[in-house]
Amino acid sequence: MSRRQLRQVVVVGAGVAGTRAAETLRQDGYDGALTIVGAERHAPYHRPPLSKKFLTGQVHRAGVDLAPQFEMEARVLRGASATKLDLPSRTVQVRDENRDVSMQFDGLVIASGATPREWPGGPVPDGVLMLRTVDDCLAIRDRLGSRPRVVVVGGGFIGAEVAASCRSMGLDVVLIEKATSPLLAALGKELAPRWAELHRRHGVDLRVGVGVEAFVGNARVEAVRLTDGSQIPADLVVVGLGVRPATDWLDGSGLRVDDGVVCDATGAAEGSSPDAPVVAAGDVARWWHPLYERHLRTEHWDDAGRQGAAAARTLLAGPDGAETYEDVPYFWSDQYDVKVQMLGFPTDYDAIEIVEGDPDGWEFVAAYGQSGRTTAVLGTVANRVYAYRDAVAKRAEFPPAPPD
Repeated sequence: MSRRQLRQVVVVGAGVAGTRAAETLRQDGYDGALTIVGAERHAPYHRPPLSKKFLTGQVHRAGVDLAPQFEMEARVLRGASATKLDLPSRTVQVRDENRDVSMQFDGLVIASGATPREWPGGPVPDGVLMLRTVDDCLAIRDRLGSRPRVVVVGGGFIGAEVAASCRSMGLDVVLIEKATSPLLAALGKELAPRWAELHRRHGVDLRVGVGVEAFVGNARVEAVRLTDGSQIPADLVVVGLGVRPATDWLDGSGLRVDDGVVCDATGAAEGSSPDAPVVAAGDVARWWHPLYERHLRTEHWDDAGRQGAAAARTLLAGPDGAETYEDVPYFWSDQYDVKVQMLGFPTDYDAIEIVEGDPDGWEFVAAYGQSGRTTAVLGTVANRVYAYRDAVAKRAEFPPAPPD
């Protein structure tokens, strides 16, 4: 099977997806020019600890760095951003320091990640922060030392983890979520209320079914006014409204962008061509998943790394040799003494059943099903979900029997 001959590859994005793509290119024998464009000035690092142990100070700065799997020869631009992609000329425009650079490529990896959704109400007072980068985390950590009254806006994974981390430090925490429960979209209406109970049991003042009307304060935040008319005193507000894929630089490129770069099941970007091959991976990419028969953009660290490696192999193999990526999505979240792990994708499930243990004791495994088949498994018993990988990957009859 012939492999595509490449001499100039550009990787836009220096997070886990871009880093694993670059490493895989070298591991699989690519010996041409390799340029990595990273928007942050930091070396690649792990994002999951930012809302957990790094936020609380249990892990120091060096502890979150992404250890390279091996030394690789690459030109790395830090603090640089891609601004435009021109497929006909096979060039990426990059803003590097105070100059614009045009980079030629014959292979492109898009791993530009995602950016936090900003507060829609316009400018906010000092003390209202977001958490996405290591610098964001350091800014929040600096304020935690004064033992502020913390309000977290948004009950997704980042918001829930920040609330748990701050509460574990003994801080007063209010968590605000517009839905009926935190983590509702991720876990479903049957299980999400258990995490609401978990936060309340640990002393979080959880407000659900209500939104934020305004932040009160001139130079500095003093309170948060809610849509039900109540007002919560606050010295520090962390806003977690989710993220959006970083695709603005792809406007007019000819690539299909719809809630991310739309890709086929190999990671090849729709709208690219054999003459201008482009793949995408990580938070910015929406891959077709054969198991779920839909495009998925998962926003999870583990998936991003595996997608980055798969995308690199697709770039090298070319359209005739590329392999379908069928790995089952996986994520985890640590909150207090509970680790939740999810294998699979539970959206559109029509049944859920506890297949092991007892939810009241926080040691259980739950299965999600659709049309009589198993689509996902959630567990709070460490690593037990892995035993169900075949049940999910092979769409076993629902509910799956507990593996031996």
